[in-house]
Amino acid sequence: MSVTIIAEAGVNHNGDLAMALDLVDAAAAAGADAVKFQTFKAEEIIGRHAPKAEYALRATGADESFLDMVRKLELDEAAHRALIRRCAERAIAFLSTPFDRPSLALLAGPLGLKTLKLPSGELTNAPLLLDAARSGCAIILSTGMSTLGEVETALGVLAFGLLDESEPPGAEAFARAWGTAAGRQRVAERVTLLHCTTEYPAAFADVNLRAMDSLAQAFGVRVGLSDHTPGIAVALAATARGATVIEKHFTLDRSLPGPDHQASLEPAELTAMITGIRQVEAALGDGIKAPAAAELKNIPIARKCLVARRAIAAGEMFTADNLAVKRAGGLASPLGYWARLGTAAQRSHEPDEPLDP
Repeated sequence: MSVTIIAEAGVNHNGDLAMALDLVDAAAAAGADAVKFQTFKAEEIIGRHAPKAEYALRATGADESFLDMVRKLELDEAAHRALIRRCAERAIAFLSTPFDRPSLALLAGPLGLKTLKLPSGELTNAPLLLDAARSGCAIILSTGMSTLGEVETALGVLAFGLLDESEPPGAEAFARAWGTAAGRQRVAERVTLLHCTTEYPAAFADVNLRAMDSLAQAFGVRVGLSDHTPGIAVALAATARGATVIEKHFTLDRSLPGPDHQASLEPAELTAMITGIRQVEAALGDGIKAPAAAELKNIPIARKCLVARRAIAAGEMFTADNLAVKRAGGLASPLGYWARLGTAAQRSHEPDEPLDP
């Protein structure tokens, strides 16, 4: 199955619908499978005195509050519909991340999304997780900042919602749902976990890409990577390690004002990443160790064979003095060297002439 590549536009439209539409075009031109935005109501998700993250402070300064910064990045329902239309025109899937319950209801309801991407910061937001599970959508869940135990708890919430349990929700009910074979099966069918390092940009030493393997082994689900590192190397490595989804932030221009531009790829880099991922996929193959079709013609050229070191008369015994191993296009394998010693030549041979098989 081909890796799903999500070009994360996020809030890199700066609240401008025209720029958001340009981001759709850029993601489609780069060959991404989906372009993803963020859906939220600022007052629903940001407290009046909430501090800014360090990366946002570096990008936007301290004069503007976190709430004011986020409020300017909202897209209303009409903008979402315009983006969905543009995605349909450009044959790229539209995705968005809901950060609050009304936004999730909008995406899964009137806007008709079939897949929801939930961010790392919502991994402990049990009410949002439960709504996502009950929405009927497939779920992609990032796991930045979390332990395996926290991921398991989140999967319990999803299992409870996917099983449509009638008992009241709560920690014990979630644990029971995850403990059932049916709950785990529903999760495996509907949920993909993304390993993630929640820092912008993330240092290579903090990526811990092997944790992606740990998620797959611990929970039996599809896994992938939400990559915040500079460049494209880690995305290519994750593909080689079996990622089924790669998500990467991109922007039209890293020098634009806003919280996420500086940690994002520009369009040419996004194209290079997608090209590289597809090349890695092609290179992975089926795992069967056998000659590739393209190699077959090179076997008689590259492999050596048994030849006459000097002229050999018919009936003469083969010895270490008159046998050699060289590239000569013959079919007598050097593996038979010792079996030939002391046997008689069935015919005469010229110097460097291949022996008969």
